Formats: sequence, C-alpha cells, structure tokens
Amino acid sequence: MLFQRIILKQDLYQIELKKTASLGRASPWQRPLTRPEWLNLNGEWSFEIDHGNSGRDRGILDRDLSGVITVPFCTESELSGVAYTDFMDAVWYRRDVVVPSEWAGKRVLLHFQAVDYDATVWVNGAEVARHRGGWSGFTCDLTDAAAPGETATITVRARDVKDMPGNKPGGKQSNHQHNNAGCNYTRTTGIWQTVWLEAVGQTAYLLRPRLTPDCANGRLNVVQPIRGATAGLSVRMELRDQMGTVAEAEVSADLDFSPSLSLDIPADRLRAWGPGDPHLYDLEIALVDASGAVVDAASSYAGMRSVTIDGRAVKINGVSVFQRLVLDQGYYPDGILTAPTDAALVEDIQLSLDAGFNGARLHQKVFEERFLYHADRMGYLLWGEFGDWGIDRNNPRAGYITEWLEILERDYSHPSIVGWCPLNETAQPRPEGIEGLDDLTRGMFLATKAMDQSRPVLDTSGYSHRVPESDIYDSHDYQQDPDEFAKNHAGTAEGNLHRNGPEDRPWSIPYAGQPYFVSEFGGIRWNPAEASSRASWGYGREPADIEEFYTRFDRLCQILLDDESMFAYCYTQLTDVFQEQNGIYLFDRATKFDMARIKASQTRVAAIEKL
Repeated sequence: MLFQRIILKQDLYQIELKKTASLGRASPWQRPLTRPEWLNLNGEWSFEIDHGNSGRDRGILDRDLSGVITVPFCTESELSGVAYTDFMDAVWYRRDVVVPSEWAGKRVLLHFQAVDYDATVWVNGAEVARHRGGWSGFTCDLTDAAAPGETATITVRARDVKDMPGNKPGGKQSNHQHNNAGCNYTRTTGIWQTVWLEAVGQTAYLLRPRLTPDCANGRLNVVQPIRGATAGLSVRMELRDQMGTVAEAEVSADLDFSPSLSLDIPADRLRAWGPGDPHLYDLEIALVDASGAVVDAASSYAGMRSVTIDGRAVKINGVSVFQRLVLDQGYYPDGILTAPTDAALVEDIQLSLDAGFNGARLHQKVFEERFLYHADRMGYLLWGEFGDWGIDRNNPRAGYITEWLEILERDYSHPSIVGWCPLNETAQPRPEGIEGLDDLTRGMFLATKAMDQSRPVLDTSGYSHRVPESDIYDSHDYQQDPDEFAKNHAGTAEGNLHRNGPEDRPWSIPYAGQPYFVSEFGGIRWNPAEASSRASWGYGREPADIEEFYTRFDRLCQILLDDESMFAYCYTQLTDVFQEQNGIYLFDRATKFDMARIKASQTRVAAIEKL
C-alpha cells in the first residue's frame, strides 16, 4: 500500500509537470518572475551516489551513471525513487536536454532553485557554475556551452560531506546522527527544488526586480537590475489590475547602473495587500532598444503593503494586526523538505488558516519560493528565517552571510513577508568581551538591514539577543502550566519581560522597549496512538485527555492575546514532524482536533488590537 501511494504521488507530480510545460509563463513554477520561453527540467535524471566523494578522480564525469532519480526530490525521500537515508559525501546527476531551436538569437540560462549543499555544474563537459549553500538558488549561463537546437548534457555534482559540522547551515537536518533524534530530522542531499531552462535577451536581459511599496505616497518603487550592455536601452513597466492599466512608466537604462522608476497609483485604484484582502497587481516589464523593439521581457506581480512600528505594536497598513503565527518547519513524510505537489503547499497554508492562524514563522528552512507566492495570493503573513542550525557561531564563516544575502535578494519583493529572523536559539552567556556570536549576530543583522529597510528585523529568535538596534525582541517559553506561564509574562508592560537564560549569567543585552512577542510556545504533545511511545516527544507533560489539551491550549493563547504589550505569538507547531508529536495536525496533515475549538481560542480580539 505504501509503495502504491508513492507511485501514485510520483505519477501525479509528473502529470503536473506535463501541465506546466504546456502552460508557458502561466506555469506555477515560474512565479514571480516569468518569461514565455522556458523549459521545466523536473522529472527523471540519471543518478549515482558517490560515497567517498571520489567520483571525479574515478572518471564519473565521462561515463554513464548507474541509477535514476526523480527531480526535484532529495535522495533521501521516497518520492525521489532512491530513498537512501545514510550519509552521502557526494551525489551525481545527469540529463540530456535539447535546447529549443526557437531560442536562436537569445541567451540560455539554467536555474537551480536549491541544491544541498556544494554544487558544481558541467554542460557538455565544460564547467559552467559552482555554488555553496543548500537554501539559496543559482543560475548558469549555457549560451557558450550549448547553442539552440543542440543537446546540452547537464551534469551536477552535489557534495554534502558529513565531516563539516560547524560549517554547514543545515537547519533541522540530522548532521551528527544517522537516525532522526530530538529536534533533528532526515537529511536532504542534492537537488531538492525545481530546475529549469530559460531564454532571455542576447545582449542584455532583466534580472529580478526589487519592488518596494511606498504606501504613504501611493506608489510602487522599482529598482530593475540589468545584465549586459545598456547603451540606448530603456525599461518600460505597466502595472495592471482587473480593470486594466493602473500606471505606466519608462526610464533610460544607460545612465544608472540599476535603473529605477516609480509607478504612481491613482487613489481610486490604490488597494492595500493584507490578511483578508490580499490584492495583487500584475506587473509587465520590458527592456526595449532605441527603435522600440523588445530586447527582453518578463511578468511579475506586486502588493501594496506597509509594515510599521508604533510603540509596542507592529502595524500592517497602519493597523495593529495581532500576528497569530504558527511554527512551520515545512517537512513532508514522503518529500522531506520538498512538497510532493504544488497543491500541498496551498494545503499547508489553508490548514493553518482553518486553525485560526494568520501567518507562520518559517522555521529553520528557506521555503520554496512557490510557497511564498501562495502566501502572497492568500494573504498569509510570514517571517523569513535562515536555516542556521549546524553552524559554528563562535567561528563564523563569510559563507553564512553570503547565502543569507542570496535569500534576501530572492524574497525581498514578496508582500507576505513582514519580518526577518536571520538566526535561531543562539544560546550563550554574554562574556566580558566580544565573541564570535556577537560578530555573527551583528553581521547577519546589518546584512539584512542593508538589503531591506522596509521590514523589521529580529536579530535572533530566542535566547541570545546581541544587537541593540534590533527592531524586535522576543523569547521562547515552553512552560506548560498556564498559571506559571502567566507569571512569566506578568511584567511585560513594565519592561520586566520573560527572557531566556539564567538571571546570574544573562544571555542577552537588556530590553530596550521594542515590540515583543513569544516566538515559540506551546508544543503540547498529543498523539494518543503513540501515547506510550518513548520514541516521540513534545514539550512538558502530555495532557491526560483531549479536554485538558483544549483547556491548556486556550489558556496559553489567552494569556498572550490579553497582553496589551504583546504584538504576536508563534505556536509550536503546524504539524507533527517525524518523532516530534506536538503539531496541530498529524505529519500526513490528517486532523487531530476539533478545528472550530482551536480556531475559537485564537480568533478573539487581541488586547493590542483594541488600543
């Protein structure tokens, strides 16, 4: 039965891929920057595990690979068709693809959304790219390696060497033990997000635009980077809604390194993006030459959304919206870090909304950009986070900030993201002087602020706050006794808030009056089917029965909702994940509870929303 289920899901995924291939730029895999000429490379690839990372020396680059794999599922997943879960120092992929002859006169780009961890790419035997980082994507220019009408033999080596602890941001991947244990889960090795080819302008082409809403002035500000020669070129943009053109603008591309322009939205066409009304405008972008001929073109979308701080409140579009967040780790039983289908991404957001949450903290994983697109169109609030577990925080590497900058660049324009959190649970007592953790925390914070001045930044989620300028302050509190939990947060209004770490050896700098929230709480274990199992866990004592669960959940939420000094909370967690049995839903997304009761506990008006 399990095998049949795996095959069925693989078949469904392949059907979806075939559909996307025929849909052109309307394909889900292309949002939010789409072009009409592209080719999805998901599906069957040749594959081989290279346990000793010696394949190059053994001539693997010049011979056939021994097996097959279904991309974009990681090697460890059932949906990959491999399902090998032991450590692998390296894996190899290969696929032949004919570059469409209709792309003659254009440059050909090969995109990888994510490869874990250290990737090298060859095309027809020529190296075209190297990239380090399992959370961020990268692009290869194939133009000189395979012309339109020719076959491109793409070979990828992904190295994920076990003896790199302390140097590899792996999030919740179990890098020290073979089995899942504690808060660590099955690893992800190799390609785990979509791969595709794309045709762009030959002499110049558009890169990802940076879209910044200016809600106070009713305009969308756009910075449009360009790759290639720009003499005589201009950038044209058109903003559209269901009634047609909203705004147009054009600017010369040959004066500023990255041309910028503003799209002024008439007052009667200005509509804010937010929970309950996630309005999105379509955006058409064209790079044109002096004669008006289109050199390159792409489509995108934008949402007009503001985030501001007013005392202890974090406001969305000028309104205090209590952020009822859920911790979402983005794992799937059969896909591991990769959703089995596009519909599964939508389902996770809908399940969260059905339970009364209005957003999520994307925890220790950089989610597929397709998830962010669905959050954009469904009005779902997100906090973006770096999957930093596994790094040596006292001996930071430049690569941590490098990868984080790539993530910020990718996700900057998504209106659903309302805050950033570069680090998680940096638990260390403050020393007399400055240590590596201080350098790392400040570096990640400053990198975030340099990339994005439009959103608040939390220097670290829980434990060791080290940046005085941090926009947000938080703590984690898994106290299960509601009375004790209430005591922990009784002094929030006076600035005597709950902080992680012992009083005699503080982990954090003093609180400076920022908006404050409990960014992890709850985590109540409930899985009657495994009530006696020691192999699974949640936080604290398991409720004696389901009524005790409802009572505890309701009281914990009420304490935070009724605190005028609390702008948000984040409940642990959306689903069970392997041995961690503390989700609102089971790992397979089946229902655990009466969702009407769970939703009712969360949707009462919060105290800060009444001010």
